[in-house]
Amino acid sequence: MSGDARFEDGAEQPLRLRAFDTDDLAVISGLVQDAVFPASEMRWEQGARRFGLLLNRFRWEDAPRAEAQGRAYERVQSVLAFEDVLAVQSRGVTPGDSETILSLLAVRFEPGADGSGDVLLTLAGDGDIRLQVEALEAVLRDVTRPYAAPSGARPRHPDG
Repeated sequence: MSGDARFEDGAEQPLRLRAFDTDDLAVISGLVQDAVFPASEMRWEQGARRFGLLLNRFRWEDAPRAEAQGRAYERVQSVLAFEDVLAVQSRGVTPGDSETILSLLAVRFEPGADGSGDVLLTLAGDGDIRLQVEALEAVLRDVTRPYAAPSGARPRHPDG
């Protein structure tokens, strides 16, 4: 007899998730909260209509297990990519700057007409990236093995 799947059951597997609606995107947003990346790790392939980020993602799905086992929290490199991107705008971000480390706080979709809309990537420090998309399609994929979080700490949010 098998029980229902639990969130923790996926903690040891690399993530590969797709989002086609706001509910799916909310799951991805929670998993990439507090991901960090240099501004140089953003790419917009205009001809392919694709925008991607190479993130160092905190493994929220593994945090309860790390605490229970008394071991280090983990991060993993992940690609967060969006398809059908028509335009990209940013505020408070200098694309290509390898010295500036950005922290991703949330990803949300603002619907427009006929399935189009804007994906808003909210960054710490009042920055953001806005993607005008023909339709919502996002992919989150872990691309390395997990590694011990360099800070050794779980991200904290004093206002939340």
